[in-house]
Amino acid sequence: MSESADIVREALAKHPIIDGHNDWAWESRLTRDYSVEGLDGHLEGFDTDLPRLKAGGVGAQFWSVYVADEGQGAEAVVQTLEQIDWVHRAAARYPGDLELARSAADVARARQGGRIACLLGAEGSHQLAGSLAVLREYARLGVRYLTLTHNSTTEWADAATDEPRHGGLSDRGLELVHELNRLGVLVDLSHVAPATMHDALDASSAPVIFSHSSCRALNDHPRNVPDDVLERLPGNGGVIMITFVPQFVSAEYRAWRDGGRTGAKPLVDVATVADHVEHARDVAGIYHVGLGGDFDGTDDMPVGLEGVDGYPRLLAELARRGWSADELAALAGGNILRVLERTDAAFARNP
Repeated sequence: MSESADIVREALAKHPIIDGHNDWAWESRLTRDYSVEGLDGHLEGFDTDLPRLKAGGVGAQFWSVYVADEGQGAEAVVQTLEQIDWVHRAAARYPGDLELARSAADVARARQGGRIACLLGAEGSHQLAGSLAVLREYARLGVRYLTLTHNSTTEWADAATDEPRHGGLSDRGLELVHELNRLGVLVDLSHVAPATMHDALDASSAPVIFSHSSCRALNDHPRNVPDDVLERLPGNGGVIMITFVPQFVSAEYRAWRDGGRTGAKPLVDVATVADHVEHARDVAGIYHVGLGGDFDGTDDMPVGLEGVDGYPRLLAELARRGWSADELAALAGGNILRVLERTDAAFARNP
């Protein structure tokens, strides 16, 4: 066994992967009518299934309970509840493999039992239907983060890929951040405009996360995070969870994709993603970086990271670049676990 493989094995023994974002539930809505049958075998057309999660060293996953931006009002709430229900049913169907989790202690208990901890994250304030009461109900059902927007600006905040209306957070958005802090639900700043990122960092008394974003300095995509935001993470205690989405990590791939996909597809591979991980580490520090692959949330993934079994390949690439087992363990799960621990007491107070 190579030295890098030994380092990866040691790292994952310290902290299995805790990934920030996976759209398995939404993809199951689109193609399997929310069935939870057969998840323990290879799922053709999916990035995710139970055997590959285990092969990838995944110890916990934030499952995205996502609703498209077109979903509004009561429809958005119903669809969010359907997503939450799918995760709950999947955990109940495979109790030897999956366990619902609300806290860092729950993650540790699942790991001790050899199960994958199932955490929940809602991907957009449009899923609240304008109501903080809906947010509180999501929290009671176990939702541990809320992305402040998806692709469209909302009444609460400006999105990265839409026209700004508020210059960052609206007054209601500021109220939303404070309520998230009170509830112990993490403020997720993936998808939001830089002004929203700064406003939320100013307002939040708890660590924030980016559940699935990469670095704007390496690819000037609006979904990525500028260095002046990354520089603020140590002061806040938060974590950027690097995503693998090819158009976010590679400017060449983005140009090819946006240009009609003509000509040879540019190579995006494990090394491309590792470059973003290392840039985030260099700017924000080793204790403020994690992984948020966005598996089953896009139509292509990097070579070597085509499925959730690919995480060890990324860790091995970083080990070859000189990362230690302790550093890889922090990246894999230790850093986001720390954020959970810091917010667990507030979350536990939810009735």
